[in-house]
Amino acid sequence: MASDSPESLMTLCTDYCLRNLEGTLCYLLDNETLRLHPDIFLPSEICDKLVNEYVELVKTDSIFEPHESFFTLFSDPRSTRLARIHLREQIVQDQDLEAIRKQDLVELYLTNCEKLTAKSLQTLVSFSHTLISLSLFGCCNIFYEEENPGGCEDDCLVNPTRQVLVKDFTFEGFSRLRFLNLGRLIEGVNVETLLRPLASLAALDLSGIQLNDVGFLTQWKDSLVSLVLYNMDLSEEHIQVIAQLRKLRHLDISRDHLSSYYKFKLTRRVLNLFVENLVNLTSLDISGHTMLENCTIPSMEEKMGQTSIEPAKSSIAPFRGLKRPLQFLGLFETSLCRLTHIPAYKVSGDKNEEQVLNAIEAYTEHRPEITSRAINLLFDIARIERCSQLLRALQLVITALKCHKDDKNIQVTGSAALFYLTNSEYRMEQSVKLRRQVIQVVLNGMESYQEVTVQRNCCLTLCNFSIPEELEFQYRRVNELLLNILNQSRQDESIQRIAVHLCNALVCQVDNDHKEAVGKMGFVMTMLKLIQKKLADKTCDQVMEFSWSALWNITDETPDNCEMFLNYSGMKLFLECLKEFPEKQELHRNMLGLLGNVAEVKELRPQLMTSQFISVFSNLLESKADGIEVSYNACGVLSHIMFDGPEAWGICEPHREEVVKRMWAAIQSWDINSRRNINYRSFEPILRLLPQGISPVSQHWATWALYNLVSVYPDKYCPLLIKEGGIPLLKDMIKMASARQETKEMARMNIKER
Repeated sequence: MASDSPESLMTLCTDYCLRNLEGTLCYLLDNETLRLHPDIFLPSEICDKLVNEYVELVKTDSIFEPHESFFTLFSDPRSTRLARIHLREQIVQDQDLEAIRKQDLVELYLTNCEKLTAKSLQTLVSFSHTLISLSLFGCCNIFYEEENPGGCEDDCLVNPTRQVLVKDFTFEGFSRLRFLNLGRLIEGVNVETLLRPLASLAALDLSGIQLNDVGFLTQWKDSLVSLVLYNMDLSEEHIQVIAQLRKLRHLDISRDHLSSYYKFKLTRRVLNLFVENLVNLTSLDISGHTMLENCTIPSMEEKMGQTSIEPAKSSIAPFRGLKRPLQFLGLFETSLCRLTHIPAYKVSGDKNEEQVLNAIEAYTEHRPEITSRAINLLFDIARIERCSQLLRALQLVITALKCHKDDKNIQVTGSAALFYLTNSEYRMEQSVKLRRQVIQVVLNGMESYQEVTVQRNCCLTLCNFSIPEELEFQYRRVNELLLNILNQSRQDESIQRIAVHLCNALVCQVDNDHKEAVGKMGFVMTMLKLIQKKLADKTCDQVMEFSWSALWNITDETPDNCEMFLNYSGMKLFLECLKEFPEKQELHRNMLGLLGNVAEVKELRPQLMTSQFISVFSNLLESKADGIEVSYNACGVLSHIMFDGPEAWGICEPHREEVVKRMWAAIQSWDINSRRNINYRSFEPILRLLPQGISPVSQHWATWALYNLVSVYPDKYCPLLIKEGGIPLLKDMIKMASARQETKEMARMNIKER
């Protein structure tokens, strides 16, 4: 089982400070700008953690409020030191980098920061004397500047500024820079000119950049150990240059095989050239490539026996020349990954679970298009077979969903995979912490996408959890998301059904504060609207029944929600449903259970005192629907109404005595050993009917209800009866002259059962 150990103290403190900046590290200047307290001095280990965790929270936590002036907290290196920071997407803007320009950054990763412009190029120069590692991956606007910066807003509306490509920027002065990622660099930038000043690059990523001539790479042939040319359309000239980079330990020439414009095909000769010249190679990625000729050993020449990673036994002919197995070999979406003997400790591919997980791990950060297809393969494995590396699979899918919150394909495939990876078969292997992480990414997906498939997958995945217990830490958020789904004008029938089921489960067995909070979100009105629509369609399906069940649960001992039900024409819908669906037993049980909750509220009972309602409740006393449940609940409603005494009976028909007589007959017809389809959290509404002489039939109904529950379910309900003071009340009732003899006898049986 995965570890449930708590987060480190550093992580907990960082999270708390970021969520409470004003109460910990900062104060507000002029009620809007954050300022660090003057007596605070933080080292880089803490500052780096604060910035990186801030970015993560903004990206993945919808309730976290970002601060416009956050980065200004790190503007003075005398009080705050930054060294290694990772910034992503829309979170960072030019002014944020400008705010930290005085810091001596060693490592700066900017990933898909599309709001950064050429202003940030000038800020980068501020870090040139210290920067060792820099990533500008996906920063597609960082080489653009406004043609006419400045000017008034009105002028901009009439003559919007054009974006002009900056062509004179180079890495001149970045003397310590060793690791550089320019992936997805905008077309038009002269890469050779840009990089020429760098004396001794060790790692270079040019993913997605099309370069006809890469001869300039040879200027680092004595220092370059890692080269990534993912999705670059290669040629023979490229291969010859690569072969000269003899210090390379990692080479990635993989491609997305769905991209149609690549003409280059890998040959046996090319792989031989790499093996012969790149003798230090420990990692090679050729995923997505089509082999122009056969690179495999004929099956009759393959070494038999167990699968081997020894180069001498390799099923891939050129790799028999390797001096040692590779640490990593990328073969995803190539035919080579299905061979028997592959000379590598770790292989990405689509042959089995291990290869697929390796692919997700290797490509998640920068290649969502590949990752989504790898996760789709994992989905098939989890659906058809048993996933043998469950915890690793879950962590990888969670990471991918967090990293690519706005990528539809990742969200669709990831949420589908989570459904199978969290089902009951794997439950015991998952820690509370891990399952909470799953819930959070699922809710992120529901928040970001209204797309049907994502919504359905997310709702289905939530059904794999114990509700409400496992969702309670995100209780308000999950209810808001589900109500949002149910309030959409056009709804997918299957999503509607699952969402109503979840709503019902969420308001069952939770405390009254939770129910009241959800009621204020519009829960009662949403359920009534669903019921109204189903009535209009003359349809009584699961959505209809779950909606009434949800109303039954949310009104339990919650007067405010009961009042909402009445105020939003709930009784009108009750009567219409009863008339339209006279044979639907479970529907009747749910509706009467709800009305029992309403009847428990003294202030609301006068609204039930109409001839029409009392006649309906009286007639339902004779119902045999769902065992005794409908009759029992109708009698419960009437018992509370009777408890208010004859003076509260403000109707002429039916007569009070007639209804009382029918109630006695109903109670006497029930089997005391009936098993119940009901779940009491408290006996308080029943117990309050005991110490009174106004309505003996109400007293008898309460006594019968208690005895049925404590005799059929003694382990559950005997402790509850004792805990809530039921025994003294029953003893006192036995002494009451107004109590019927049969009621007293049943009270004695209750006391005996304890």
